[in-house]
Amino acid sequence: MTTPVRPLIAIPARFSATTSALRYAAEVNARALIEAVWRAGGEPASIHPAESGVASRLTRFDGVLLPGGGDLAPHRYGAAHTHGSVYDVDDLQDAFDLELARRALGSGLPLLAICRGLQVVDVALGGTLEQDMGGPERAHRHVVHPVEVRPGTLLERATGAQKVEVSCYHHQRVSGVAAGLTVTARAADGTVEGLELPGARGWFTAVQWHPEDTAHEDPAQQGLFDALVRAARDFR
Repeated sequence: MTTPVRPLIAIPARFSATTSALRYAAEVNARALIEAVWRAGGEPASIHPAESGVASRLTRFDGVLLPGGGDLAPHRYGAAHTHGSVYDVDDLQDAFDLELARRALGSGLPLLAICRGLQVVDVALGGTLEQDMGGPERAHRHVVHPVEVRPGTLLERATGAQKVEVSCYHHQRVSGVAAGLTVTARAADGTVEGLELPGARGWFTAVQWHPEDTAHEDPAQQGLFDALVRAARDFR
């Protein structure tokens, strides 16, 4: 019996200054993220952030997962000043992620964007971010809260629900939704929690939360990874 070939899912690596298992700085991805893609039937592949050749590098992949990470540099969305809470900005990471988002959407390559990934897509298409949500009492850090999902969206189809409990870790949020994008989910405080691009060439959805945190025990969250891999399998 022939084993089905797993669709190859590109996941941009994140720069890490220190790691417990290595002697040097590293390029990493969260184990929970990798495992969620694997459970869905995909072959997760971390890729090195580099400014050149993004389009040609993507041709070997069947899908893209744009993960969480540090903050985008505020100048990327036209801000004149940087809030003191902005952290882990890396120009190479920003340039790579933004180009990756544009190329994936332009080519129709299936794309799931998570947390920073959602913000990257919004900025890549001309949107803006709120640099800080108002300190610890308002930030969505180490928080599990309900999110209302818009009916009839790819997000609803993937999660199978119109209300989901989500695990969040972010202090920034979308302030200006890019032209063409539509909001697919919101938190009770109005925070944009989901975005999609009606009329996109390929499958695409983005969430502000971290579905990988609870995907091992919550079918609604694992459903996002399942949907990405299904779309990747049908891409070629």
